[in-house]
Amino acid sequence: MLGAEKIKEFEIFALKIRIEAMKAIGNLGFGHVGGALSIADALAVLYGGVMNVDPKNPRWDDRDWLICSKGHAGPAVYAALALRGYFPLEELMTLNKPGTHLPSHCDRNLTIGVDMTTGSLGQGSSLAVGVALGNRLDGRENYTYLILGDGEIQEGQVWEAALYAAQQKLDNLIAFIDYNKKQLDGFTKEINDLGDIKAKFESFGWHGQEVDGSNVKEIYEAIERAKEVKGKPSVIVLHTIKGKGWSFAENTASNHHMTVSKEQMEEALDELYKKLEKAVTR
Repeated sequence: MLGAEKIKEFEIFALKIRIEAMKAIGNLGFGHVGGALSIADALAVLYGGVMNVDPKNPRWDDRDWLICSKGHAGPAVYAALALRGYFPLEELMTLNKPGTHLPSHCDRNLTIGVDMTTGSLGQGSSLAVGVALGNRLDGRENYTYLILGDGEIQEGQVWEAALYAAQQKLDNLIAFIDYNKKQLDGFTKEINDLGDIKAKFESFGWHGQEVDGSNVKEIYEAIERAKEVKGKPSVIVLHTIKGKGWSFAENTASNHHMTVSKEQMEEALDELYKKLEKAVTR
């Protein structure tokens, strides 16, 4: 059972991830606001206590792996890593700038703590299956966590990987679908309707769950349930809000990649800091 203090800790961490991601994007003046903010709660739960990792030894063989297949959510991943101590927070201000270690999409060769290079949508699913299978063959008992965008799962490669993961009974693989209902060009239901995502994965041999992707308690408990499942991979469909935390972004139709002025960054940070203060003092 997840106690009230741990819930509060996760919620505070999620807000800090959003704050640091918005600072980085705002400092650059543009970026993937929507999909970075929508996945912050899941990242807070994973890096805030669920994942067995060591920031002092980021390539530790027995660590849990995170593969953010929707690599454009890099700013949120980088924020989580920096907050956990993988590298200084100040480095976030170099996001996507010349010579940076923090490119627009996640790159394991550049960023300490990033386990896999991603960005070509769908490919992270195959990589995660390979990592989970490889670790099992090596006798490790760690987990591989995979984050997929909802628009991303329109890629056929995702379903090829899903078939193979079930065939190999990879119960050390837990995938999250960031189901914020939007993709680059609009709403998923208008572009290529996803239907019942949970049922689709279940039909491919996965264990499926659906939760409120903005509720850290529900996310944590879903992960714990997934770990109890033996003989099949698990998927957790996160019902999220694209741009979550900054009301302007939440209510903007085209919030996948946004220009962010200095004034807008200040507006976003003011809103997020007020939420953080409320969370800390309640």
